[in-house]
Amino acid sequence: MTAVVASRRLAVLLTLLVAFGPVCTDLYLASLPDMARDLGTDTARVQMTLSAFVVGFAVMQLGYGPLSDRFGRRRVIMGGVVLYVAASLFCVVAPTIETLIAGRFVQALGACCGPVVGRAVVRDIFPREQAAKVMSYMASAMALAPLVAPTVGGWFHVWFGWRSNFVLLALFGVALLLLVWRWLGETNRQPDPTALDLGRMVENYGALLRDRVFIGYALTVTMVFGGVFIYLSSASFVLIDALKLPPQHFGLAFSMASVGYLIGGFIAARLTHRIGIERMVGVGVMGCTLAGATMAALAWAGLARPGLGGIAAVMVPVLLFFLSAALVLPNATAGAIAPFPHMAGAASAGIGFIQMAGGAAIGGLAGLVFDGSARPMATGMAILGTAAAAVFLILVRPAARR
Repeated sequence: MTAVVASRRLAVLLTLLVAFGPVCTDLYLASLPDMARDLGTDTARVQMTLSAFVVGFAVMQLGYGPLSDRFGRRRVIMGGVVLYVAASLFCVVAPTIETLIAGRFVQALGACCGPVVGRAVVRDIFPREQAAKVMSYMASAMALAPLVAPTVGGWFHVWFGWRSNFVLLALFGVALLLLVWRWLGETNRQPDPTALDLGRMVENYGALLRDRVFIGYALTVTMVFGGVFIYLSSASFVLIDALKLPPQHFGLAFSMASVGYLIGGFIAARLTHRIGIERMVGVGVMGCTLAGATMAALAWAGLARPGLGGIAAVMVPVLLFFLSAALVLPNATAGAIAPFPHMAGAASAGIGFIQMAGGAAIGGLAGLVFDGSARPMATGMAILGTAAAAVFLILVRPAARR
């Protein structure tokens, strides 16, 4: 096997690993309204299947980072994927909303091995600017997951019911396990035997929390991801219930966000090495602010209503928000991890935990304030875009200029 083929295989595998989160959250989005009716629950509780997944995703990242620093990347990924497949099968047969929420939490404990350890693999192999470029290409390719997953999930929901989505998730995990077994060698050449010592873990995470640039980037990522998560948790209710879009067409409308992310990831991959991480993140947070404010203005003006024009009033600003988010997320993540080459796993886990825990909290609030219209979603995305810009300008930019 040539080096070029091996490199391409590794790029595909890393993209699939980082795509674990979007696949697990996006595939069944079109099923949320019917899940609520079938399980006899309400919007807020069925949205907890998303929030529980994100909480589990956040918490276990703090473990996977040190585990991969201690035992290596390959074995840790394989163990996590096995846990994910078992939990996915449990979700298939979950009889109540409470058991489904529990299954989603355990599913996330396994799935989060992918992005945490995948980002550490990128840091193992590439220097700072190159790592940002690679992560941007991965983000661009990863946009195919939310582009395809909701459409596939929507049709499987129509044909076989909402439980079939969890069968597909289990099969995705089995396929990924085989690819890791065949394609991924060990990239952690210097395992840290003290990485799991409690004192060392506290010291490592303490060092991250004391670093102004790390915290600034982490909070910027969290605010932008919060806006993304509000859309993910609210889109099916807004598009299907409020705007009267048929479930089988949900994936097509939802894919506009993925198209935006795909375009943004491509732009970031092409331009980051020319203009630098900080400038790219700055452009991205300003774009999120503008897109969110535009969507909120259209929603409060009453233009987000059933019909093609109402769907466009929501989805065009969403496309621009996601395009801007793709400029922020991979670059800010690379900027946060780069200063810590000897604890890349812990740094990746730290920023992932902050991002996902914040997203879970924001997603829970989104379910509580949903009023049957697009206004809460649009307002939340506008607020979070503005908050991301403020954090970047106050914490990251002054420190980066010194």
